[in-house]
Amino acid sequence: MLEKLQTPLIIVNFKTYLEATGEKAVELAKKAEKVSLETKTSISVAPQFTDIATLAKTAKIPVFAQHIDPIQPGSHTGHVLAESVKETGAIGTLINHSERQLKLSDIDAIIKITRQKNLVSVVCANNPNTSAAVASLKPDIIAIEPPELIGTGIPVSKAKPEVITDTIKLVREINENVVILCGAGISRGEDVKAALKLGTQGVLVASGIVKAKDPYMVLREFAEATRV
Repeated sequence: MLEKLQTPLIIVNFKTYLEATGEKAVELAKKAEKVSLETKTSISVAPQFTDIATLAKTAKIPVFAQHIDPIQPGSHTGHVLAESVKETGAIGTLINHSERQLKLSDIDAIIKITRQKNLVSVVCANNPNTSAAVASLKPDIIAIEPPELIGTGIPVSKAKPEVITDTIKLVREINENVVILCGAGISRGEDVKAALKLGTQGVLVASGIVKAKDPYMVLREFAEATRV
């Protein structure tokens, strides 16, 4: 599934914002699709579970789940099964977002499940050392996101560039192939450009797009900024 994604990559996490729920999720995904086609930029979305199937059918861009659990089919009421999100049309999943943190052993188990099910694993990490630990588990993508900057509009690529450069250095010593993204506070094209210049291969963004007054224009700005 990783071959469906190109870098630089923009992943938009819809979280549980009302601006990206139900019909509004479809509208936002269609705007992302429009920008992706117009600019030939790789843009993916991560909606709520209940919107995955609809978005996968209506938008011609990759769709991710926001989480799956380290479980096998069976008696796990209230959990999220990898097979379920794949059947609904997701090509992969976020793992260990700062708002849905997991133990390293569970991260490892989920990565192994995604590998078995041919799903793309996007593991979020909050600092360079955690990123390095995750890199040893061989996920497809690592997204470095200092939690204190998430949703602030203060971009990690400018506020804490050393977090990104230190992460890249440590991760590359362990894993040369994993795709590295950054997130937290990314809200302008110049933030994306700064992230790429530091050596990342794209961004994971949420409120900067979802809660923008004009998500289409911000997405265009992001996409154009990937041409560094």
